[in-house]
Amino acid sequence: MTLLVILVLLNGSCSSSRKISSIREGGMRAGLSLPDDVKRTMQLDTTFTCVEDTITVTIDGREMILMHAVLDDESGEMVAAQELRPAVVSARFRNIAERHGKIDLRFQITVPKEMQDSRWQLRFDPDMIVMGDTVSLDRVMITGSDYRKSQLRGYQQYRKFLSGIVSDTTSFVDIRNLEIFLQRHIPRAYAFRNDTSFVSDEVFESCFGVSDIMAIDHYTDKLAKRRNELKISRKDRMRRRFVKSPIVTEHIRLDTVISGSGEELIYDYVQTIKTGKDLRKVGIVLSGEIYESDRRLYLIPPADPLTFYISSLSTLVDRRDRYLTRVIERKAEANAAWYVDFRKGSAVIDESLSTNARQMDNIRHNLRRLILNDTFDLDSITITSFASPEGARSHNDRLSENRARSVSGYFGDFVAGLRDSIAAESGFSISLSEDKGETVDTDPTPQIRFISNSGGENWFLLDHLVDTDTLLSEDQKARYKEISDGIEDLDKREKALSGENFYPRLRDDFYPLLRTVQFNFYLHRKGMVKDTVHTTVPDTVYMKGVQALTDREYEKALDLLMPYQDYNTAVAFVSLDRNLSALHILEGLKRTAAVNYLLAILYARCGDVRQAVQCYLTSCSQEPSYVHRGNLDPEISELIRNYGLNQQ
Repeated sequence: MTLLVILVLLNGSCSSSRKISSIREGGMRAGLSLPDDVKRTMQLDTTFTCVEDTITVTIDGREMILMHAVLDDESGEMVAAQELRPAVVSARFRNIAERHGKIDLRFQITVPKEMQDSRWQLRFDPDMIVMGDTVSLDRVMITGSDYRKSQLRGYQQYRKFLSGIVSDTTSFVDIRNLEIFLQRHIPRAYAFRNDTSFVSDEVFESCFGVSDIMAIDHYTDKLAKRRNELKISRKDRMRRRFVKSPIVTEHIRLDTVISGSGEELIYDYVQTIKTGKDLRKVGIVLSGEIYESDRRLYLIPPADPLTFYISSLSTLVDRRDRYLTRVIERKAEANAAWYVDFRKGSAVIDESLSTNARQMDNIRHNLRRLILNDTFDLDSITITSFASPEGARSHNDRLSENRARSVSGYFGDFVAGLRDSIAAESGFSISLSEDKGETVDTDPTPQIRFISNSGGENWFLLDHLVDTDTLLSEDQKARYKEISDGIEDLDKREKALSGENFYPRLRDDFYPLLRTVQFNFYLHRKGMVKDTVHTTVPDTVYMKGVQALTDREYEKALDLLMPYQDYNTAVAFVSLDRNLSALHILEGLKRTAAVNYLLAILYARCGDVRQAVQCYLTSCSQEPSYVHRGNLDPEISELIRNYGLNQQ
């Protein structure tokens, strides 16, 4: 019996060797090809597709009747025909359309019948060449039925080995005799056999100093335990021995078992990848190996590579700059308010009082910045001073007016000193004419007019401070509003408020904040005579949308371009397969060559073949470069192939 098994194995080995020798001598390899549009199965589908159609279009006022046509070899003319196209093509490249920033790479792996054997496993590794880098795709494996049986038999043997390993180590302990020993010699330990309470080691010792651990060790079958530990240590080695060719489940696109039907096998492989702004083409190469058990029999030569050229609608983007019209006003105004504190009843500026020093520095800094501005000249400054409500209104009005004059005079002196300093630094310029030289003093800063105004008592700010205060209660705020709205005479209103329990809060915390000084700066643009000028500036938002469209960031591009509803917005819609939205825009635009070409793509997608052909031919008559472009977009290339359009 043993001799018979050996003879069978030797015969099988010789058969494999002869078969591999034949494959090697013939340089046999797997096929890598492009599928036709007909859907595939694992077996070769010999279905033929038939195209039969007649359409009428009008180009430049001339009516044309187009049929599905082929070139007649004898006459050299395009003639109507019913053409049968085989399902498998031999082209090594294909134009593929990008959609949603992704492309689908579709190719077929063909396994010749000579490479199929029930004892073998074929491992095919497709690689993708992207911008000079190689990216491994998921493996395809064709496994013979006997090979798979061998794999499963190895797993079965390994599981049998594992079943001999004891996981519960108490199985090696002679429990019956151990319990008798404990009951006789360590009764206290025996009493705790079903109790999980913590007890000291002394409790588990007999009067002879024997512990429970020592007792367990004595009644353990040490030989059986060592054998079990040896099995555990040999797990990895035994797995390698029995499972020589593991069944792989990760990074596998296909692992199918064949019985050896005697026909070639075809597997349709589809890989979806995201496209980048610089990705123009992708290559596919295929290598493979033939294995018998864990032994490689044959390294399959690489198949002829495939190339996919990416057709992106981003190349149809209109990259012309877009401009916005802006109106520039000659005059400008800037406003600011500062808190300048005065002593009670005084209009004299005291920088040592309260926060005046910091406030004055801020005012001087802003004045200097405005005077030295390169774009604007400062014409005048209106200074309005406000007072707090305590005292008579007439007195407060005069006081606020005097304070405004005081501030105007104070900063008028500052501006005069600043002008003198700037003039000293600028020096003078010499202008030479034909007959004599003239020295002209220059004034780098124009004269600035100060206008003083009295703002009176600042009740508006007081109302705001009370309304937003967090310390006053709602009842107090309501009482304040009742007095403020109900008493028009400001002196009587102030007197009424002084009798309320919240008046100290107003007087001590709010009234100092009411003594503000409002600055209104009136400026004009340097060198500008007219009141308004209309100018154009680049529309940066639109150009960012165009750049995003060029970079194939279609969602971002659509967000930026949506308000414009123009040609580029339609390109973004088409790129995202939002065809009806794109049609709505394009059908309202002037029919340029670009618009007609994009419409041809959309009509083809929607199944309106006549309109698609009409728009494509019109775009080609407007711009001949679209004749070549049509071969790059699948929607158009299908029309060209079916109706011989570029031969017309």
